Amino acid sequence: MNDNRDAINDILNELERKKELDDSAPAEPVQTDIPAEEPATDYQSAPANEDNPEPAGIPGYPSHESEPANNSSAPQRDPRPAPRMQSAEPVHKKKKRRRKNSNRLPGVLILTTLIFGISIILSLVIISFGKDMLGIGESENTQLIVVPEGANTEQISELLKSEGIINSPKAFQLFSRMRKSDKGYVAGQHFVRPNMAYEAIIDELTKIPSVEKGDSIEVTFPEGITLIDAANLLEENHICSAKDFIFYFNSGGYGFDFEKELPLDTSLKFEKMEGYLFPDTYFFFENSEPEEVCQKIYYNFNEKMTPDRMAKIKASGLSMDQIITFASIVQKEAPTADVMTMVASVFWNRLENPDVFPLLQSDPTSNYANDVIRPNMEYFDETFVNVYDTYKTGGLPPGAICNPGTEAIDAVLEHYKSDNFYFIANIYTKETLFAETLEQHEANEAEINRQYEEMKAAEAAAEAEGE
Repeated sequence: MNDNRDAINDILNELERKKELDDSAPAEPVQTDIPAEEPATDYQSAPANEDNPEPAGIPGYPSHESEPANNSSAPQRDPRPAPRMQSAEPVHKKKKRRRKNSNRLPGVLILTTLIFGISIILSLVIISFGKDMLGIGESENTQLIVVPEGANTEQISELLKSEGIINSPKAFQLFSRMRKSDKGYVAGQHFVRPNMAYEAIIDELTKIPSVEKGDSIEVTFPEGITLIDAANLLEENHICSAKDFIFYFNSGGYGFDFEKELPLDTSLKFEKMEGYLFPDTYFFFENSEPEEVCQKIYYNFNEKMTPDRMAKIKASGLSMDQIITFASIVQKEAPTADVMTMVASVFWNRLENPDVFPLLQSDPTSNYANDVIRPNMEYFDETFVNVYDTYKTGGLPPGAICNPGTEAIDAVLEHYKSDNFYFIANIYTKETLFAETLEQHEANEAEINRQYEEMKAAEAAAEAEGE
């Protein structure tokens, strides 16, 4: 029995040695359908016969009786347990397959996220273009658009974009080509709204207004007209209500460049936009919308405020509103355009020497305070009357006293240098006399009064002869 046990230990040790050699060698794929070979041994089985009977136990091994009793040199059994047999398929094959599947998952997630994100972006773009094309959610304010002569679709679309009417010039150009409207745009003034669909905008820009609204009405605003008188003139010609016109004209906010220069504080102004109704001849349609009438006048004033004039305003040391107020005084004071520059120089001298002349003392300002402000105040406030009267308040009034023309504005901007601090004009002959000192001014005043006396005497003599 000991001999058999020793033989078995030898076999197990040999198998363990071969396994260690196999583990240290590079792993190679093994087909799972091929059975593993039995390890070879150093012992051969001998045929069984009478001379050499097969021993009991393991065939092919010598009998224990032929071996010495003391077998101390024989290898001892390894106390470690036999290694567990594993599957013939290499482990690294399974690990590689799992790694490949796990690497695919992030790629699928990234692709799905990318497709989802692109879909959202495309949806938002389509919605945005659709809203712009239909004017959904846009402002209802009417705006004046002036189409230049010979302007093409691209130029018109950029104009609409700059005025805030549309958001996508390219989409408008494509829609215009689909409508075959590229050669049908009419130059001139048109009124459109941001909430109008592309189709409605194109209809407005390709039609002649007089065809729908009838003949236009000619209205002329003379230099020096007040805002109230201009409003009444519009109502008399059945263009729009005077009250509505004043409301919308003072409200402003039509997006013209000159509006950016207006003062923020207008609390002391009687009519906020007095002075900005440019005197000129206009053509309006009967029963027009007040906003359309206002924007035509705003547009004209904006055109008159050329870059050259705006540069001179900035160099003058006064704001645009102060220049317009100054020009309104000159407009009312000067009997003719040829003396406006000299009249302006007198008020420049007084403004620049407040210690000597703390008050401008302009008669037209007193007239505006008492003849325009006082009777048209809804609730009487003496403050408004006094701040416009330059015999009571120093410096320029808080606002214009009329609407001046370009001659008065340019006369102020010229800032002509003179030594004159006084002037007086004959209201009949329009002759204007200037003086440096109070004594000279009083002498000129006496001369004008003498002329008045002579005129009265001549009129009396003429009436006497007629009788």
